[in-house]
Amino acid sequence: MRALVLALNPSIDVEWRVPRVRWEEKNEVIAERRWPGGKGVNVARWFQHLGGVSRLLLPLGGATGRELAAGLRRERLPATIVPLRETTRANVIVTTDGQGQLRFNPLGPRLSRDEWRSILQSTARELTRADIMILSGSLPRGVPADAYARLIELGHRARVRTLLDCDGAALAAGVVAKPFLVKPNVDELARWSGRALRTPTAIERAASAMLRRTGAHVLVSLGGGGALLFRPANEPPLTATAPSVRVLNTVGAGDALLAAVAVRIAAGEVTEEWLRAGVAAGTAAVSCPAGRLPARSVVRKVSRRVSIE
Repeated sequence: MRALVLALNPSIDVEWRVPRVRWEEKNEVIAERRWPGGKGVNVARWFQHLGGVSRLLLPLGGATGRELAAGLRRERLPATIVPLRETTRANVIVTTDGQGQLRFNPLGPRLSRDEWRSILQSTARELTRADIMILSGSLPRGVPADAYARLIELGHRARVRTLLDCDGAALAAGVVAKPFLVKPNVDELARWSGRALRTPTAIERAASAMLRRTGAHVLVSLGGGGALLFRPANEPPLTATAPSVRVLNTVGAGDALLAAVAVRIAAGEVTEEWLRAGVAAGTAAVSCPAGRLPARSVVRKVSRRVSIE
């Protein structure tokens, strides 16, 4: 089973380590790391790491785009690249010793109509060789707000199940297109529903409303609290509680969760195992430095401690 993963607004992720952030003062960077990043790229890395076969489709431009493409080759991540005139962005993560992390994400390049058309054409070609499609991350400037909805429609025509992880107007349009699974976090679900979700009951009502729109699956990530999976056909929702671990980084945890769920879906496993695998991967991800993947044995060990109800 092969996954096609679209990363429409990828980045080079840059981590700067500083002892602490001093406002209005010079901050010395004691270490820097760079690696291919952005949500779709993270998902593809995790999908492959967990034993799946995937192909990335992503637009790249400029020196940053060349750096990202070289990084994918080093990691042996197969990719179909759509060339861009403008330069791919670089996201900066500032990691401190005791103040947590700061993240700075540029908007990224603006795509032309021809570049967007090339993405649609490349997606249609790649879908003929895919069993599942994963759409993850923000939309680049220049593409329509219903870009993911159009891609989901291509998936329907190719009889390929689509998993969607995005926010805002892209999420609202994507839900209407009825993907196989939508993965909002609580904040994204709240923006979609138009109201604050301060209680478990409020979260359940909003997720149930999204489920009625898609007719398929809604996976709500709860950060360190685990995740909820709402299922069609009047099946009761499932709750997964994450085990406690030492948190070193929170970048990419949701991407790990989505990739692990996708691997289990592609393998034809039951929904309980989707959820267990996803929460285990997300939990293992936060125990590693940003951009690094834990050993699969660590993910299996965490999985045995995930509680499903």
